[in-house]
Amino acid sequence: MTYDLYIGDRTFSSWSLRGWLMMEKFNLPYRAHLVGLYSGTMAAELAALAPARLVPAMRTPEGMVVGESLAMAETLAERHPDAGMWPADPAARAAARWLCAEMCADFSALRGSCAMQLQHVIQGFVVTPEVQADLARIEVLWDHARAQRTKDGPWLFGDYSLADAFFAPVVARIIGYELPVSEDAKAYCVTTLNDPAFKAWRAEGLKVTYDPFPYDIGGPTREWPVT
Repeated sequence: MTYDLYIGDRTFSSWSLRGWLMMEKFNLPYRAHLVGLYSGTMAAELAALAPARLVPAMRTPEGMVVGESLAMAETLAERHPDAGMWPADPAARAAARWLCAEMCADFSALRGSCAMQLQHVIQGFVVTPEVQADLARIEVLWDHARAQRTKDGPWLFGDYSLADAFFAPVVARIIGYELPVSEDAKAYCVTTLNDPAFKAWRAEGLKVTYDPFPYDIGGPTREWPVT
């Protein structure tokens, strides 16, 4: 009973990170297949998964193909009800679904201006009003998540949930571009950076070198923080 998970380059593929964390953090059996986002081979490598055309995508042990992160999340949670992928409390669970859905549908300014990259920290990035508005909305959602907690813990809803998987790439952007957020948001970012699964994903990505480096916006950089 093993899932086949198709992902893109770990240093840059934010959606792939979400899909991988769904499997890794909830101890689901899977095989990861790396698809070439920058080699021009993605269409051919995903042809057998049609109509899926983007990463992440998965094939269930029975052969069913599921694309799109939110559909994958709901499918896995339905198939593994004891894994605790959504919060147990109904209000918290509804809020977690809300956060994940808004993450998929919104924050285009943040995503467009700050492509995820896990290699270094870009210094001197100029935050536009649109990006600042996205950051403010994200903090509103994170505060709402904390208000729904029924137990203490470092994650958005206390225990790790799919909401944390969906917002991990946002954390990577906040760290990778030194984006201005509150102290509470910074603490949550540190929690994500310290997570062994997140560290393992980044370490695998750093084994690959790129010339030229995708999404290089120029300017000074510094080392990724070690926490």
